[in-house]
Amino acid sequence: MEPPVPPPPPPQEQQPPPRSRSHTVTTTSSSFTANLSASSSTLAYDREFLRTLPGLLMVTEIGLFFNGSAFILYLIAAIVDASSVTKELDSHNYNSWAASSFFAFVVTSCYAGNTYFSFISWQSRTLQ
Repeated sequence: MEPPVPPPPPPQEQQPPPRSRSHTVTTTSSSFTANLSASSSTLAYDREFLRTLPGLLMVTEIGLFFNGSAFILYLIAAIVDASSVTKELDSHNYNSWAASSFFAFVVTSCYAGNTYFSFISWQSRTLQ
């Protein structure tokens, strides 16, 4: 009996010869700062626009939106804080949590008042 013949080796893929690389580094100067200074004049702050009626309305609307959204978020937080207060002695300090709930509603009422006054201010400028 003849000894077993080993299988032929798998065919090897032909790899392309390595390319010669250049040792020269090419750099270019950026014109970003030149473009930035040229375009910044179009984005300049316009004080005269804020003195016009549309400018005042825009500032007032931004304030109204901020105060209104802060009121809603603080109201949600105050309700969650108040609902988590329990009188169980093992869970947490009742007096601290009750005080935090009280002051959460105080802050919420401040934002509600500020939203109301922002709305009145916005409405009075709209009617003019």
